[in-house]
Amino acid sequence: MARHPFKTVDVFTAIPFQGNPLAVVFDADDLSTAQMQRIANWTNLSETTFVLRPTQAGADYRVRIFTPGAELPFAGHPTIGTAHALLEAGAIAPRGGRIHQECAAGLVRLDIRHAIDGARWLSFELPPHTITPLDDAAAAELAQILGTPLVAPPRLVDAGARWVVAQLPDAAAVLAATPDLYRMKARDKDSGNTGVIVFGPHAAGSAARIEVRAFAPAHGIDEDPVCGSGNGAVAAYLRHTGQVDAFGSDFLSSQGAALGRAGIVRLTIGAAAIGVGGNAVTCVDGHLAF
Repeated sequence: MARHPFKTVDVFTAIPFQGNPLAVVFDADDLSTAQMQRIANWTNLSETTFVLRPTQAGADYRVRIFTPGAELPFAGHPTIGTAHALLEAGAIAPRGGRIHQECAAGLVRLDIRHAIDGARWLSFELPPHTITPLDDAAAAELAQILGTPLVAPPRLVDAGARWVVAQLPDAAAVLAATPDLYRMKARDKDSGNTGVIVFGPHAAGSAARIEVRAFAPAHGIDEDPVCGSGNGAVAAYLRHTGQVDAFGSDFLSSQGAALGRAGIVRLTIGAAAIGVGGNAVTCVDGHLAF
């Protein structure tokens, strides 16, 4: 019977059971794609990652990322959660405060910082991405699916994960949204999209600048508790639409309240790069046997 070290990590939180859980399977070079998909379907988390030996120069490790139903070239909370798990296990060591992940989307750099309270913040640079406007018919259909008016034209942000980003009037509208997930699933399967991200601003003086929700029913995830690539897509959208001055270039995003979670994501928006950061904490540490 094969045994693989295994962790379940809660991402975008420093408090167990408040973020987005991720399953991380170590030493997975001997596993087939079918086995990886079967394990990811069994964990039934939004993503499960499998750590392998790197194949690209400069990479500290390689990772494959699976939802319960498909493999993704890149995703945000698996990137931060896998790095946390490997650092905690002593399987990798940062060089100059950085590590490099190899995934299907290419090399992803992660920066490591420690807050005054000792909490470790990991942040990744959003991979190269494209932004495409939805045509009027698609935008109107999206508003119908979400059941709420949009305050700006939606965009498709493709950074490996393909998120349609929709801006709502405020955080209250985000939390009140009740999308037609059956219709969204059919639409995203036809278009090859990962899902839909909605966001809106919190009231002035709130700790977080925006509230975010992520829906990916085409990948078996009706709602993702806290989504790194989706938050990165929102930052890319804000830069593309010229709203950085209004929202800021370095702020916190909150996500998960609709699911009883309290995820926090730090977004930094620069002219050359977008950073997505957060904490992580291990909740389960053991082995998979099969």
